[in-house]
Amino acid sequence: MTSNRREFLKGIVSAGLAVGAAGALPDTLRALTSAGAAPAGDLATSPGSFDFVFFTDTHIQPELAAAKGCEMCFRKIASLKPEFAIHGGDHVFDALGVDAARAARLYNLYKKTESSLQMPLYQAIGNHDAFGVLTKSGVSPRDPGYGKKLYEERMGKTYFSFAYQGYLFVVLDSVQPTEDRLWEARIDDAQLDWLGGELRKAGPKAPVVVVSHVPLVSAFASYAEKLSEPSKYSTVTLGNAPQVMNLFEGHNILAVLQGHLHINEHVSYKSTQYITNGAVCGNWWHGPRLGVAEGFTVVSLRNGKLSTRYETYGFHCVDSREKS
Repeated sequence: MTSNRREFLKGIVSAGLAVGAAGALPDTLRALTSAGAAPAGDLATSPGSFDFVFFTDTHIQPELAAAKGCEMCFRKIASLKPEFAIHGGDHVFDALGVDAARAARLYNLYKKTESSLQMPLYQAIGNHDAFGVLTKSGVSPRDPGYGKKLYEERMGKTYFSFAYQGYLFVVLDSVQPTEDRLWEARIDDAQLDWLGGELRKAGPKAPVVVVSHVPLVSAFASYAEKLSEPSKYSTVTLGNAPQVMNLFEGHNILAVLQGHLHINEHVSYKSTQYITNGAVCGNWWHGPRLGVAEGFTVVSLRNGKLSTRYETYGFHCVDSREKS
């Protein structure tokens, strides 16, 4: 264990929570990372140097060897010994349109497989993590787990911040279920107010890394072979991305780490890198997605500067059909 990681765990203990076995560590972190919490680090100090891993879109399910693929990925991540990992959302496939028994099975399978990571883990909510939103699920909106409630029970808060070695990390909730049983990619008003407050507290110079399941910025529509059926709601990029990006003005936003599209793409705009990450599941466990193999991103922070590399982990799919 590196000295940085020892300091990280020491910070958790000093926050008043006991750290048990390594397998219990993600639960400890979920308790810590409530909205607005900063469990470790000090933004007043000079930013440090370390690596963490960003992975997204595991889409775990009992079929298509998905659990085996996730475990392969998690074991490779663990072998790299990053300080921590961040999951960019869409843990399961799929809670939107299934009943409670299937959703519980999916979340249980993810939780069991996640233990392979053996490291601090932070998690963002994805659209497929919301429970029973589609009418085909047969789930009533009065169900105690409906929408984001099951995710919050199983995984923790849907948005939060934390500080580590002089960097501020902000994890956003980009998934908003609608009254007509669909969902929209948007940051709601309460969260916008919270985000503005977090950035003001950090100040103009503190280096910031933002995580959003649905991208704020992407060129995907320019080159994608095909897009999903049109929707009256924005689901490819955030519907109110300009509002979010206005809050970035005057702050040192190093990068926005994004998921959802299952592609590996870097777009630079106003000194911020918008990095859309390839999926752990690739093309929903049917091989590469638009030429991007199953994988994850290693993020290197060095004295306030950020760089990345994309890693694959050797999964071979059951078949290679394109997802329709």
